Amino acid sequence: MAEPDLRGRVALVTGAARGIGAAIARRLAAGGASVLVTDIEEEGARTSAAEIVEGGGEAAGLGLDVADEAAWAKAMNAVVERFGALDVLVNNAGVASSARPLETLSLASWRRLTSINLDGVFLGTKHAIPRLAERAGRWHGGAAIVNVSSVMGFVGGRHAAAYCASKGGVRLFTKAAALELAPKHIRVNSVHPGFIDTPLFRAGVARMEAAEPGSGERFRSAVINRHPLGRRGAPDDIADGVAYRVSDAAAFVTGPELVVDGGYLAQ
Repeated sequence: MAEPDLRGRVALVTGAARGIGAAIARRLAAGGASVLVTDIEEEGARTSAAEIVEGGGEAAGLGLDVADEAAWAKAMNAVVERFGALDVLVNNAGVASSARPLETLSLASWRRLTSINLDGVFLGTKHAIPRLAERAGRWHGGAAIVNVSSVMGFVGGRHAAAYCASKGGVRLFTKAAALELAPKHIRVNSVHPGFIDTPLFRAGVARMEAAEPGSGERFRSAVINRHPLGRRGAPDDIADGVAYRVSDAAAFVTGPELVVDGGYLAQ
């Protein structure tokens, strides 16, 4: 995919120490954007940013707990102090829960997952609005927010109620925010990955294998079989979609979902 022209833009990407978030940060920087790479693991965020700089891009790393409202206020100040503005927000940070029946799911576990996956998207959007609005008129497509959801924001999954609820919430939050922020020339879209080959996915498979030898490989094969294109997705597949949505090529696109799932939901 040709790199979108993002020269002059400033982006903040959450959950970008590795996996999908790191790929998104690299793709935006390759298009010319200056990127504040954030993650709850500050060292990982700084390492990811350093790799972008080594490749000729402009980036800085920052620790950010997306469930902490005070941390978001500091992040907004940090991006303006470092790069002078904010044009793009990518709410990518998220966690997956261990497979657990509803009757054994604790309220604490439910709240921890939704605080990151859903509250974090709300808080990021809330605190970014004033900054994005300041520069929205500078771009043909306005300012842009992309919220990374999941195919599980469309369909249910056994023993994944909290995850599905949080990702479905991101999907509809995006639509409501798109309507509210359109007059401010801020576009809001969601991207819905299928099963992507990330450290998070591989760690989940490893946990299955440790608990029951052979179960991890069975799960891995089942996941591939559920994708008609015959493979798991790669982080760059998602990064391509995000880069399109924040660029002027998507200037008339706000509110809908971009599903990047190898055909998972077509069945």
